[in-house]
This record gives sequence, structure tokens and C-alpha cells, in this order.
Amino acid sequence: MAGKLASLWAKLKKPSAKYSLIGLLATGFISGILFWGGFNTGMEATNTMDFCISCHEMHDNVYQEYKKTIHYSNRTGVRAMCSDCHVPKDWTHKMIRKIQASREVWGKLTGTIDTPEKFEAKRLVLAEREWARMKAADSRECRNCHSSEAMDFHKMAKADGAERMKKGLEAGETCISCHKGIAHKLPDMSQGYRSMLKEIAVGAAKAEPGKGDAVISYKTGALFADVANATPDAAGEGKLLAATQAKVIDSKGDWLKVRIDGWQQEGAERVIYALRGQRILSAALGPELVEKLQREAPAEDPETGLVWAKVSLDAWVARANVTAEQAPLWAYGDELYRASCGTCHNLPPPGHTLANQWSGTLNAMKRFISIDDEEYRFLLKYLQFNAKDTGGKDHG
Repeated sequence: MAGKLASLWAKLKKPSAKYSLIGLLATGFISGILFWGGFNTGMEATNTMDFCISCHEMHDNVYQEYKKTIHYSNRTGVRAMCSDCHVPKDWTHKMIRKIQASREVWGKLTGTIDTPEKFEAKRLVLAEREWARMKAADSRECRNCHSSEAMDFHKMAKADGAERMKKGLEAGETCISCHKGIAHKLPDMSQGYRSMLKEIAVGAAKAEPGKGDAVISYKTGALFADVANATPDAAGEGKLLAATQAKVIDSKGDWLKVRIDGWQQEGAERVIYALRGQRILSAALGPELVEKLQREAPAEDPETGLVWAKVSLDAWVARANVTAEQAPLWAYGDELYRASCGTCHNLPPPGHTLANQWSGTLNAMKRFISIDDEEYRFLLKYLQFNAKDTGGKDHG
């Protein structure tokens, strides 16, 4: 084998006796031009609208959505095609994008989204992947047509929208931070975080916390003063709110007796807060549980002037409502925050705001997000526990 390779190499190095050097150079030059022209023509052919919608996965799904948007039809007649938004113009990034597109070819061959049902199931993953690519490139493809320097904010239809855009640009946000869903239907953003919560529930059902173990509730559930009155359908004498830490002190069948430590403000004896001076709700109590509370001597909070007392409560909760793992819960909270609040604008980190301020901030945005009351309460608590003045503290 080595001999054959050596012989081939010798022939390649040997000067041609039949063709002149100029002829060989000219042939190579012309061949290079033809190759490059053919290659570039082929590449450009893959950027046409006809090519992009040639498969039914694109034609029957995103193309139909795109035809209803201003990028397809508008008063000026300027149309942004698929490649204008999804393929970079410069050579280097274009080649990188084409190589990445090989994954899409593989998806076509394996039929990962070849039915409307499969496509909808993957829509969130596909959208998040593209949003991340565009954000990493500072919305480069958007800026091929739109220039912030050339924008006349006074001519924008909505003054509040113009003001938000100005603030976003000053804060260094990128186009895709606020303009998701401008050309295609937004995915069901709840797919990710609700599947995470289901996994947490499955893990909680398998866990067997024992006496002395720390647990944390992953959903709101009933509190009972006496295990004899504890049934799955009963309302209980109070509520243990989601994301509340507790310690197991006893167990009986499907029920755990837990100790909840927290704080109460003077005059609000039916509520337990997680931290002194912070409106982070841990439990809501009925009269029977209020009577069972153990209180320490009250003291004035020097920062607010309000009187607070440290309290402790022993009560029964359903074993299936708590988990021993806090990290998956905070990961769920992070995904819930990102999916619910990151569609219309760039997200400030939870530590950007004080814990008590998050109540008003999130309440003002509640009408813009599609989450139920339980998810809203969990999201608020996640943000409060990770706020500027509480992040990293012991919440027990």
C-alpha cells in the first residue's frame, strides 16, 4: 500500500511533458472559477423561498403563519424571505449556519416533525433554539434591514412602544428580546415548565422523607392540626403554600407532621412569612392552627419600625405535596420566569429588585402572562427568595 502511494505521489510531482505550465495554470484557474460559481449558485439556491418551503413540514406550518404577517405583505411591498431572517449574509457566518442546517436535513430524513402533531410538540424547542442563535448574534439578521440609528421614534404609532424601544436600546437589549412571534406563531411556552413540575411530582411520589429530614412543598396543599382529620379531599385548617421549607418530625402513612418556622407581623396572626420584614408567604392559618403556634418574644424591626415575632408551627401535610430536593424547584421557577416573562422583553435577573417590590411588579404584569393562580404564586415566591435583599439567605 505504501509503495502505491509513493508511486502516485511521484507521478503528481513529475512535470508534464504534454501540457505547458501556462495551460495547466489556466485550466486550474478556469476550473476554480467554475467550481466556485457552481458552489455559490447552489448555496444561493438553498436561500430561495421555493427551496425553503419545498418540504411539507415548512409549507404546511410556518409558511402559512408567515403569510399573515407584515414581513410577507405590507404597504411598501418589501418582503423579508426565510433566508433574510434565518441565514446570515456574510460568508463566514453563512457557512456556519449551513453546516448547522445539516441537523435539519437529518430531521427531515428521520421524520421528527413530519406531522402537524410532531411539529407542535417540537415547536418550543425549535423556537428557543432559533431565539438563542439570534440573541447570540445580537439580532444580526434583523439589523440587515432595521437600523436603530435611522429610527424616528416620534413617528411610531404607539408612544409607549417607542419609549420601551428607546429604553431597551439604551439598556443594550437586542431585537429578538422583545419581538418573538413577529413572523410565526408563538409556541406554548408552558410546555417546558409544566413538564418539569410533573417530573418533580413523580420524584416526590417516590421519595420517603423521614424524621429530621428537610422538605419543601412544590405545590399549595392543606394543613391539618390533627392527622385524624387529614383526608385527600379535605380543605384542612390552613394552607401550606408552595416553596415553603419545613422539617419532618413525624409520619403516618401518606401524611407527614412537619415543623414550619417563620415570622408573623403584629396584627396578622393568621399568616406565616418566611423572613422578617419580607412579604413572602409560607402558610395561611385557620383559628385551630393559630392556637397551636409557638411564638417567641416580639421585637421591632429597626428598618421598618414594625413589630415581628418568630413563630413555629407543627402540622400535618400530604406526603405527596413535598419534596426533599430544592434545586429542581428553583430550576422550575427559573423556567417559569423565563417562559412567562421573557417573551415580550429582556428579563431582569431576580436579584435586580427587592423582595417586597416584586409583589407590585409582578402584579402589574399579571394580565400579560398566561399562568394560573398557583403558578403565579410560585413565580412570585421564586422571585422573592432570589431578590436583591434575600438571594442566598437561609429561608428556614
